[in-house]
Amino acid sequence: MQKTSSRLLALLSLLQTHRDWSGDDLAERLDITPRTVRRDIDRLRELGYPILAFKGPSGGYRLDAGSQLPPLLFDDGQAVALALALQSAATSPTIGEDAARALSTIRQVMPSRLRQRIDMLRVTAVQSPETGSASLVGTQLLMEVSRVIHAREELRFDYGHDATGLAEQPRRTQPHHLVTCRGHWYLIAWDLDRADWRTFRVDRIRPRTPTGPRFTARDLPGADVAAFVAGRFRGTDGSTADWPCHGEVILNLPAQAVAPFAQDGIVEELGPDRCRLSLGSWSWTGLAAAIGRFDTEIQVIGPPQLTGAFAELAARYANAAGTVRSAPPPDAETSR
Repeated sequence: MQKTSSRLLALLSLLQTHRDWSGDDLAERLDITPRTVRRDIDRLRELGYPILAFKGPSGGYRLDAGSQLPPLLFDDGQAVALALALQSAATSPTIGEDAARALSTIRQVMPSRLRQRIDMLRVTAVQSPETGSASLVGTQLLMEVSRVIHAREELRFDYGHDATGLAEQPRRTQPHHLVTCRGHWYLIAWDLDRADWRTFRVDRIRPRTPTGPRFTARDLPGADVAAFVAGRFRGTDGSTADWPCHGEVILNLPAQAVAPFAQDGIVEELGPDRCRLSLGSWSWTGLAAAIGRFDTEIQVIGPPQLTGAFAELAARYANAAGTVRSAPPPDAETSR
């Protein structure tokens, strides 16, 4: 039987891989009794891990979200993937500094074998010329704007024509959506003083406190955020309108993580770990491949051609994965 410390780490690793585990399954995987599983679960809870118990034939456990971030356990593949993702995100004008600090923290606690692999795999992410003038928006400002959107509270803010000067009167708005397009973050909101929809550059917003009263959300014209934003910037900010194929998907990633690599797509925040991506490409399979690079769960909103392209790519990749080519026999002249 494993020692208690190593057994707790093994238990934590299992809880992180699946949503739900029955007590019997955990006992079998760890080669311990269900009673020992219950004791180890209690120990992990004492260490700050929010583990919920649910009823069933043999009971079960779930690692839940808590009020604080407890220590996480990654296998080798997850650690390498996380480090590479942070290296790429370090060039982002929005989260670059935070990504670099996170990478430094993770690298310090990595085993030497993994640290050597990361040091050999240096990645330099080069931004396209279109996003070279991306605006700098602090994560704190993005979080505050996101909070009032989800809370449906009126947002009052000073709004300037540039990063330093405030050339307009304070605005009173009902915030609707937070999106990113061509390297800039935008707030879509109903302007109470102008009685119309407006689009604001987030880097020019200076929120005022306190926020206003709660409100009932209005319907956005057309009920399509991507089409609304593309219509506002078509011809001036290089929307995706010129691509022959357009599609929309939902990704299980934060908008801040997707935005730097969405090229000329439109990213709409749906929650702390979900976003909607509207993207264009020269072909449906090219569009599906571009979306697949985000390496996360994908929910296709439409159109059907995009769903078909994912199915076509899946068949191609499955065929490629099942094809094993043997090396050709050495040439007779060479083997002499």
